[in-house]
Amino acid sequence: MQLIQRKDAASLEEALRLLQDMVFSFSMRVCGQRQDAEDTVQEVLFKSVPYLSKFDSPRALAVWLYKVAKNRCLMTRRRSKFAPTASLSLEELMPNRQEMKQLAGESAATPETSLLRQESAARLKKAVQKLPPAYRLILVLHDMEELSKADIAAITGLRLGTIRVRLHRARLFVRKELAKPDQHRAEEWPEKPTAKAAPLSLSREPRCKEMFAELSSYLDDELDDSLCEELERHLQGCAPCEAFLATLRGTIEQCRTVPGGSPDPQAASRLRRDLLSQYQAALQKARRPGATAMHSIT
Repeated sequence: MQLIQRKDAASLEEALRLLQDMVFSFSMRVCGQRQDAEDTVQEVLFKSVPYLSKFDSPRALAVWLYKVAKNRCLMTRRRSKFAPTASLSLEELMPNRQEMKQLAGESAATPETSLLRQESAARLKKAVQKLPPAYRLILVLHDMEELSKADIAAITGLRLGTIRVRLHRARLFVRKELAKPDQHRAEEWPEKPTAKAAPLSLSREPRCKEMFAELSSYLDDELDDSLCEELERHLQGCAPCEAFLATLRGTIEQCRTVPGGSPDPQAASRLRRDLLSQYQAALQKARRPGATAMHSIT
């Protein structure tokens, strides 16, 4: 916003570069394909540039851009034959009894947990792309773009409760995908004799499942004090849940650090020149009587 307000050519071009990078990074995370992301950047910016001079709020500008990019990305994914269509069930994303037993015999500092936290960006991106679009969008906006739930609500039109549910299930899905063994992991961490896992108390298992629905809210500091204390008491006495929480935290941390990528420099430079010309024309038009601000769109 500061660069746009300066109105000189160099500042405007730098502002457009920042907007390009933002939209491209978001689009790559949602669409998963460079060509789709490049097409999205071009369409979104050409659609948005005429209005840039009318915004008087950074938040309004960001929400507007994410809205337009979100619509374009979801339409692209729906046309793709690879687009997942299933919804996510919390029951399916919970660890089964066998995994609970395995977690009961592992500490949070096992090689497997460390590896989970250091998964390659390519493997994480693959897991994210397997998410149904409605869940992938929320995960990308919250854990990768690091937007607040209030801003996500403004972008998507969803209720905060719906956003929390989708975010938690998306995190559980990605965590489950990353936890699956693959050839690389098998070669790096060959199976070794280990101590027998501690038995899982059948009386605790139903309580464990009740806790899983609240883990994302706990990690995001959104639980009320009484429920937070109850969950922490459970974790202190339940090794499987404590280990599971560590792997979920590791998944979220990696989502926040994986790069989104950047557009091709030469193509981006050409696009900025075209956008700059369009912006200058829009700026002249905006100076005419009757022009209005865009702060009210959110």
